Amino acid sequence: MIKYRTKLPQLGNDIFLTDGGLETTLVFLQGIELPFFAAFNLLKQETGKQVLRNYFRKYLTLAQEYKTGFILEAPTWRANKDWGTKLGYTTASLDQINSIAIAEMEALRDEFEKFHLPIVISGNIGPRGDGYVPSSIMTSSEAADYHSRQIETFSKTNADLVSAFTLNYTDEAIGIIQAAKKYQMPVVISFTVETDGSLPSGQLLKEAIQEADKATDNYSAYFMINCAHPHHFIHELQSRENWVSRIKGIRANASTKSHAELDESEHLDVGDKQELAHSYEQLKQLLPQLNVIGGCCGTDHTHLEKICTQLFHP
Repeated sequence: MIKYRTKLPQLGNDIFLTDGGLETTLVFLQGIELPFFAAFNLLKQETGKQVLRNYFRKYLTLAQEYKTGFILEAPTWRANKDWGTKLGYTTASLDQINSIAIAEMEALRDEFEKFHLPIVISGNIGPRGDGYVPSSIMTSSEAADYHSRQIETFSKTNADLVSAFTLNYTDEAIGIIQAAKKYQMPVVISFTVETDGSLPSGQLLKEAIQEADKATDNYSAYFMINCAHPHHFIHELQSRENWVSRIKGIRANASTKSHAELDESEHLDVGDKQELAHSYEQLKQLLPQLNVIGGCCGTDHTHLEKICTQLFHP
């Protein structure tokens, strides 16, 4: 059943955890082959489904321990048309795998929500092109058309919202918001930034959030930042302007390396876990609305545990 679509609990003040770097954990720590970083491809077989269940259970157990809510992001970041085609999926089979992903998240919610954890299910959307480089540039209307199929599929499942991660230019974000509004789905937009705190497109984070809100009448439930170390963007959040209050979630990288350096790296950089945790504490002070906490590339459940220890038991 759809539980939270009309009233997302993370819009309040309670802390909600989410997971870390799914793809980097599977590839570098578990030795699982993921062509095109497409974790959704594991859903084709029961063994792959079990790998994903075990991955999420570690994070859900943390939420249980620290008595927080949790946002289950379906492993569908690459499950859009262009990436699906590269993996041999048809439109119909891609619809099916997106639906299966939500069903898997529902099973995990049924397993853990009995511990009185509010668990929200999100249909995860990724960029059409490369997350690190603004490629396959679209107008907002083209982006709305491109992402509509996946969003429509999620709207027919029990997903509570859709969340778009690692977006690197504003028009794609605006198009995703417009498509979500068309299908009456709550939507979260997460931008990535370079080491200077600006989007890979060169636009300031402030301008990207303000532009997206202006073009869509503030339809996005909130904004997030992902796939960058806090050192890259914390200086951008010193302002007390209204746009800063629109940021409710952070999923940071473990590494302080640039996107270009990470792209060329053959080994996983797990960073300094304590330093990362301390950065989250600083972010919580700068962002009074911050209550969605997770990780991105290079992070696993041990990073999130260190962050929880810093935030809840300093």
